Amino acid sequence: MSEGYEQHQQPAVPVLEEQRLDEFLGAVPERGQWRYRPRRVGVVWRSKAFRAGAVIVVLALCGLLILSMVREQTGTEGFLVGLGLAVLPVPLLMAAFRWLDRVEPGPWRNLLFAFAWGACAAALVAIIANTFATRWIATATADPASADTLGATVIAPVVEESAKAAAVLLIFLFRRREFSGVVDGIVVGGFTATGFAFTENILYLGNAFGEDQELGTTGLASVTAGTFFVRVVMSPFAHPLFTVLTGIGFGVAAVAGRHHRVRRILLPVLGLLLAMGMHALWNGSSAFGPYGFYAVYGVFMVPAFGLVTWLAIWTRQRELRTLATELPVYAAAGWLTPAEPLSLASMRARGMARDMARHWHGTSDRARGKAAAQAVAEYEGFATSLAVLRRRARRDTPGPDFAEREQELLHHLWQRREVAGPALTYAAHATGRFRALRGTAPMGPAAVPSPRRFPQPAPYPQQPAPYPQQQLPAPHRHYGGYNPYLHDGHQQDSRPPA
Repeated sequence: MSEGYEQHQQPAVPVLEEQRLDEFLGAVPERGQWRYRPRRVGVVWRSKAFRAGAVIVVLALCGLLILSMVREQTGTEGFLVGLGLAVLPVPLLMAAFRWLDRVEPGPWRNLLFAFAWGACAAALVAIIANTFATRWIATATADPASADTLGATVIAPVVEESAKAAAVLLIFLFRRREFSGVVDGIVVGGFTATGFAFTENILYLGNAFGEDQELGTTGLASVTAGTFFVRVVMSPFAHPLFTVLTGIGFGVAAVAGRHHRVRRILLPVLGLLLAMGMHALWNGSSAFGPYGFYAVYGVFMVPAFGLVTWLAIWTRQRELRTLATELPVYAAAGWLTPAEPLSLASMRARGMARDMARHWHGTSDRARGKAAAQAVAEYEGFATSLAVLRRRARRDTPGPDFAEREQELLHHLWQRREVAGPALTYAAHATGRFRALRGTAPMGPAAVPSPRRFPQPAPYPQQPAPYPQQQLPAPHRHYGGYNPYLHDGHQQDSRPPA
């Protein structure tokens, strides 16, 4: 083998032109040094266990309070009936929002926090504030009917949307790395509203069941059946739609440059105001006559739902195009194979790569196949985060932690490359997204070009390498990018490898 390849240990990190650095970023540091450390916020809050425990305790207390209040209003039997019916749409809504988040999946802890906040904290604030405000208006005006109408069309939208928006704001502020765009805002807002609607449906369905018990009505003519049809069958997306508007505002603010401070403040406020307005229109639909509900549902709710769904899918496709645009520079530098950016930009190729990794490694051991598929999924997520990070830095001034975060993501990719690289390259060829050059060998786990082995243990040391280790040539240069073998510390050698 030539001396140039013997000296080379890892690809160089491609540098943004906007950074204007005098030299390229160094190698990935040792395992004890590479982990990204965000800005410190306080001595007590440095403990992850303390932070998680505090959040769990607060949400649990809110949950106990709201459940006791709902059970007091509906009775034990009504509470159980409402709980059983209200839980039905929850898995479907959560699965739908999680499907939108497949390109760069957010951590489940954020989504579970959002759901718990909506079901416990936001619902508790809403039931207390709405009850207090409605009673105060009724006492002040001596008109209970007007107080109920005003409470439903003015007080409830403001209180409920503000309480739900608090969850989106908290994740936006304290989990900024994991809140990178419009899709994240939609998903977080959707999970929050799903939790809120779950608790609210328990209350409404439980009260409806209690009314049926008093009137003796059963079957399709019962109040419970009508309430279930309106709230669960026809409009399970109502609350998610409102809060998603707030999430979109935060998502657009997340991709805005740091110098657009006014925009980053006004956009979430605008999204919240739109959510309040849509909520008020929905609650006040009965004021438009006996067919007001159906008119608002058909003229406003369904088109708005379709528009938001289209925006979410379009934004997800835009994120996929970002991978095809931003990752080739890393392929040219040797961190990825040339086919990987194309494969990562296709949901079909991504799924095929996970399936192939599971098949290649799970022939004799299903656990190994599952671990390999998980490694490919993690690789896809880290690659997406890297592309989003670079796009944001290229469009705006790179942040002070850009290099550190970039190296952390590259380290994660490097640790999983032996499992993910062959699968993604195979998927790119199998789906026709990458045409092999004339004369190249058929793509498979034993014939995939990859960078040289990084001198670190693989993340799955109990597993053998997925294919025989070979002395392979330098990464392809189809993209005309930076040549990793010409930077400082490495010698150029034009001879073919021995």
